[in-house]
Amino acid sequence: MKRLSNRNLGGFTRVELVVVIVIVAIAVLGAMLLPALQKANIKAQMITCNGRFKQIGIAYRLWADDHDTLTPFRASTTDGGWAELLTKTNAGQYCWTNFAILREELGAWPEMVLCPADERRAAKNFIVKGATNDTGNAAFKDNTTVSYFVGVASSDLYPNSILGGDRNLGPGLIPDPNYGFSPTNGQGNDVTLCTNSAVSWSLKMHSVGNTESTANILLGDGSVQQATSSTFRTVWMVNASTGTNFTGTNQLGFRLVFP
Repeated sequence: MKRLSNRNLGGFTRVELVVVIVIVAIAVLGAMLLPALQKANIKAQMITCNGRFKQIGIAYRLWADDHDTLTPFRASTTDGGWAELLTKTNAGQYCWTNFAILREELGAWPEMVLCPADERRAAKNFIVKGATNDTGNAAFKDNTTVSYFVGVASSDLYPNSILGGDRNLGPGLIPDPNYGFSPTNGQGNDVTLCTNSAVSWSLKMHSVGNTESTANILLGDGSVQQATSSTFRTVWMVNASTGTNFTGTNQLGFRLVFP
């Protein structure tokens, strides 16, 4: 007859018990730390995005210094801008052109126009399709590598006008689950808002897990601000107008071109 081991086949050895306890402890600790880590990651992405916006603001100033104080969207195509494209029915499809024009001022670094919190990915290079340096590997050629809208009514004469912002702005007071005005197909959107329009940041980018939706905006004086949905409406939108009246109304408005 075979002798049975003294070990209880249905139990744990001391080593196995210690391993189980350690695994459970790690799982519990991880569950406790995960929210803090996620919060820290969101904050880090916001800071990075903020820094990129500041560089975009500087790029506008550098470009304007060489183009009679005009921004790319106010300069004619003959002067290197894209003002004529804004006469199209939907100028949103050309939003990326604004940043292609600024590529030298942005250090030819395509990551500068891509928020780290966005689901989109930066272009592999800042070469524009059809440009003289395009040898067949142009990657910066549409909206799908851009995270920021352009406030084409903005002017440095109006320091608080809205020059740019995270693309996840949408209509209504209830946050959109997707990207709001910015379509996923990259075709862009051309939106004119009243200074009291009901809008909010969608539940994407910096607003993930944030009950008070938040985003970065770039102002006409080149400064960057963090704006919740409520402060965007009550503080920044009311100062965004450059005096363009809507036909037949007393409302003032401003135009945003989304990628």
